[in-house]
Amino acid sequence: MEAERSPEAYEEVDAVPVLAEDPGELAPSPSGPGAGLVVAKQAAAVAATSFAAGVATVAVVRGARAVRARRRARGRGRGQQMAPVLGTRSFLIDVHLLGSRD
Repeated sequence: MEAERSPEAYEEVDAVPVLAEDPGELAPSPSGPGAGLVVAKQAAAVAATSFAAGVATVAVVRGARAVRARRRARGRGRGQQMAPVLGTRSFLIDVHLLGSRD
């Protein structure tokens, strides 16, 4: 078990935010001849990473589809092959339900 601590061991804090004396001290803004270059490098890095992620996603999806197609083709055994299709015809059927003439 932990030893009990006396109340004097804890520090009481009022939790009031303290503002910096110099506002530029908190977040220096990039300035000078290389400032635009830093932003351009970051933008290029984000674009390249996004492109690479997209390429990887497409490759994974294509690979999964190829595996499924191979499994489907393998599932049809030699004895289960369907008859060869010689031709197909498509017909448009229009059905009307008529009421009585009364």
